Amino acid sequence: MDSMAIMNLRKVMVNEGILFYYCGFVTEKILAVIGETVMDKLELDNTERPVARGVFGVFVEQVQNIIRYSAENQEGVIEERSIDLRHGMLAVGRDAEGYFVFSANAIKNHDVDRLRSGLAHIRSLDRSGLKAMHKEILRGETPEGSKGAGVGFVDIARLASRGFEFEFLGVNETLSYFILKAHL
Repeated sequence: MDSMAIMNLRKVMVNEGILFYYCGFVTEKILAVIGETVMDKLELDNTERPVARGVFGVFVEQVQNIIRYSAENQEGVIEERSIDLRHGMLAVGRDAEGYFVFSANAIKNHDVDRLRSGLAHIRSLDRSGLKAMHKEILRGETPEGSKGAGVGFVDIARLASRGFEFEFLGVNETLSYFILKAHL
């Protein structure tokens, strides 16, 4: 990438209100460092504490989604230590109405319909419906294929005071990019 392309990318980010952007492999260690950086930026901007906690909470859920489920990964063993790096994109920004948190990562095409249906259902629920679903998920068994409790998207919906949007962009015959943008 040449220097002009880098400057153009920076200009796009500034014009889109992006305060923080990351693209690359993500680990729990990176989550901790990036999370601290995001919170520091929100504090420097004098963001109200409840809003900052919401932005941080959504950010953590989206990073964990990439760490657990991104289909774009690199695995290996180094000195008897198993490594599984997952790739994704993350952004925190501000628009005229408030903050937004954006994530994108590759998923298998066979997961698109299930994910689309689940997210559409979550998005259709009101606050009490989200609370009930959250409790129901925590009381139930971990969903098949889940690497967590299965409440991440419900938590995002509960924190996203202005809702969330999502889309899937086909990459090839086996992968699509899953894009989620939560508005706070």
